Amino acid sequence: MTGTELYRDPTAPLDARVRDLLSRMTLREKAGQLNQRMYGWDAYRRTPGGFELTDALYAETERFAGLGALYGLQRADAWSGVDHDNGPGAEDGAALAELVQRHVVDAGRLGIPTLFVEEVPHGHMALDGTVLPVNLAVGATWDPRLYEAAAARAAAELRARGGHVALVSALDIARDPRWGRTEECFGEDPHLAARLTEALVRGMQGAGGSAGEDFAPDKAPVVLKHFAGQGATVGGRNSAESELGLRELHEIHLPAARAGVRAGAAAVMAAYNEVDGMPCSGNRALLTGLLRDDWGFDGLVMADGLAVDRLARITGDKVSAGALALNSGVDLSLWDEGFTHLETAVERGLVSEESLDAAVARVLRLKFRLGLFERPYTTSELPSPEAGRILSTDLARASVTLLRNPDGILPLAPRASRIAVIGPQAATVAHQLGDYTAPQRPGTGTSVLDALRRLAPPGTDIRHARGCALTGGDVSGIPEAIAAAVSADLAVLVLGGSSARTPETEFDANGAALAATDEMTCGEGADLAGLELGRAQHALLDAVVATGTPTAVVLIQGRPHVVPDTAAALLTAWYPGPWGGEAIAEVLLGLAEPTGRLPVSVPRSAAQLPVYYNHKDTEYGGYVDESAEPLYSFGHGLSYTSFAYGTPRLAGLDVEVDVTNTGQRSGRSVVQVYLRRLLTPTWPRTLELCAFEGVDLAPGERRTVRLSLDAGQLAPSRTVEIRVAASAREALGVRGQSLTAPEDTPR
Repeated sequence: MTGTELYRDPTAPLDARVRDLLSRMTLREKAGQLNQRMYGWDAYRRTPGGFELTDALYAETERFAGLGALYGLQRADAWSGVDHDNGPGAEDGAALAELVQRHVVDAGRLGIPTLFVEEVPHGHMALDGTVLPVNLAVGATWDPRLYEAAAARAAAELRARGGHVALVSALDIARDPRWGRTEECFGEDPHLAARLTEALVRGMQGAGGSAGEDFAPDKAPVVLKHFAGQGATVGGRNSAESELGLRELHEIHLPAARAGVRAGAAAVMAAYNEVDGMPCSGNRALLTGLLRDDWGFDGLVMADGLAVDRLARITGDKVSAGALALNSGVDLSLWDEGFTHLETAVERGLVSEESLDAAVARVLRLKFRLGLFERPYTTSELPSPEAGRILSTDLARASVTLLRNPDGILPLAPRASRIAVIGPQAATVAHQLGDYTAPQRPGTGTSVLDALRRLAPPGTDIRHARGCALTGGDVSGIPEAIAAAVSADLAVLVLGGSSARTPETEFDANGAALAATDEMTCGEGADLAGLELGRAQHALLDAVVATGTPTAVVLIQGRPHVVPDTAAALLTAWYPGPWGGEAIAEVLLGLAEPTGRLPVSVPRSAAQLPVYYNHKDTEYGGYVDESAEPLYSFGHGLSYTSFAYGTPRLAGLDVEVDVTNTGQRSGRSVVQVYLRRLLTPTWPRTLELCAFEGVDLAPGERRTVRLSLDAGQLAPSRTVEIRVAASAREALGVRGQSLTAPEDTPR
C-alpha cells in the first residue's frame, strides 16, 4: 500500500472510504471481517516481562488475512480461567490491546484493524474494572440520569484499556423470575426498560450515538442484548422457546429495542430464542423486515455465542446455517463455524456477494467511526477508580427498596445500642456482585457487617453470626444466631441468593453454567423451579423472628425471592455491587433514605406466575388456595417519610400533579403515570406505565411535577384514562381522568 488510498484519508466522506476499501478486498478478506471466532483469552499468555501472542492468534489472522473482531480479550472469570495471576489488569490492559492490534494491522494486506469486543454488563468485565449494580438494581433506581452517568464512566474505562465495543444487556424484559438471567433485565415493564436503554446509549456513545458521527475516545459503541423476546422463554428456562404472538412481542418486548435504535445504538445482538418457530439469528422478518426496513436501523447485527451453528438443525449443515444467518441480517458471528464457510456459501450460490458486501460494509463503517485506521491504539488515561466507586455506590444506594416497615423499626439509629447482624450474606462481598463479574482483589468492596460497624453511632455493640449457608439444609449455626439475636435490641438478617461462579462451576461452550456450584442460585444457566430461599435460610428466619427481637430482613438477590412476611421490616438491594454493603448500611441506619421502587412484581409463590402488573384486562379469578395478586406490586417502595399526591391535571398531553412531603424527613417519591385504555380496537392491558419522574422533597415541601406523554403512546386507542400513583397497585385503586387521543394519532 502506498498510504494514499482513499480509505486511508480521514478527510474523505465515510461512505466513500468504506466503498474504496471494500473494492480492494478479496472474498477471503471480506469473510474474515464477519468472523469473531476466538475467545480473547486464547490470544495471549502472560510472561515475566508482560505478554506474548499465541500460535492460536497467528493461525486465526492467517486464516482470514486479518481479524474482523476479537471477543473478550480482557474478560476475566471462572469460565475463561483468567485471574490476577495470568490476566491483564488496569495497568497493562491497554498494552495488551496494542500488542494484539499491531499484529492484526501488520498481518493483513490492507492494514485493517480489529474490533475489540468486551462484556460490559454492569461495568467492564475485566480485572480491576469498576463493578456496578446489576441491571435489576438499576431498574429499581427509576433514575435514567444517574444510570447515564454510570454508563459514561463504564465506556471511558473500556476505551482507556484498549477496548472498543460494549456488549450490554438491556432489551430482555423480566416476565418470569425463575429465569436465571432476570438480574440482567431492567424489570418487567417496557417503558421503564426503554427509558433506561436510552440512558445507556446516551451515556456510553455520547454524540457518536447519532448515525455517521465518530465516537469520542472515551465513548464506546453499544451492542444491545438480546433481540428479541428472550425474557419470555417458557418455564423461565434459559434459551427455551418464546411463545409470543406478534402483538405481545411488539407491545412488551420491542419498545426498549426501538428506543435504543432511536437513540442511535450502534449494534444489536440477535437472541438465542426463537419467535414463532424461527431462531432470532435466522429470522429475516425480525432482523431485516422489522429492524432494518421498518425501523431504519443501519448498524451492526451480531449473533449470540454459537447461535449461528444452531441453525444447522434447520438448514442441514453449518455452511447453509451461516448463509441463513447472513441472509437474515446477521453481520458478525460469535465463535461459530458457520461464518467461516462464507466463501463456500458464495461459491455455492447460497449467499450473493452483494449481501456479503453489505455486511462487511457495516463492520468497516463501525471501525472508521471509531477512528481505528488513524488511532488503532488507545492513548486515553484511565479514569479515577475513586470516581467509579462513588458512582457504583450512588447507584446501589438509589436501588435499595424498602418493602415492609409497619412498626417503623427502621431506621435503626439511634434506638438500638445492640445490633445482631446475622445471615449468610452479612459478612461477604462475593455474593453482592452478580453474574458476569471479574475476580475482585482482596479487600475490594464492603459487606453489610463491615459497613454497619463503621457507620453505626459510637458505642453501638454489633454482634455477628452467620447462622447458615446460602444453600442446603445445614442448620448447625442457628443456635449461635439465636443467641446473638436474643442479646440484641434489633436483628438485621441478611439473606438472598448468589450468581458467584467458581473454578468448580461446569460451563457450556457459550459460558453458561451447566452445573451450578453449591452457592450459585442465579445467573446464566441457573434457572429455578421455585422462588423460595434455601431450606436453611428459611429455618434461620423462623428461628430469629421467634426470639421476639425486632428483625429487619435484607435481601441480596438477582431475582425476587419469596420470603414470608414474618419479620418486622423487609428490604431488597438486589445485587448492589462491591460497595452495596455501605449503601445498605446507610439506609438501615437512616443516614440515607430508601428511594428504590420495584422494577418487578414480587410473587407470593412460583405457583401463581405470571404476576406482572400489565397483564390483559380480563376478569381473572383468584385461586382457591392463594391470592392471584403479587405480594408487592410493580412500582412499590416505602420511604422513611410520607407523601401526598394532589389531583392530577391534564393539559393536552401533559400531566401535572402536586406532590407534598407530609412527613418529618427528606425523601424521594417516584411519580408514576399509568394509562388504562377504555375505547380500543384490541383487548387492552389492565395498566401501562407511560411516564415517571422522581422528585426530592424536604419535610413539608410541595412541588408540581409535570410529565409529558407522547401521542404515540395512546395509539391505537381512541379514549384512555390517565392515572397517577406511587405504584401499579395504587394506580388500580385511584380514579383516573379520561383523555381523548388527538385526531392525528396513528391507529
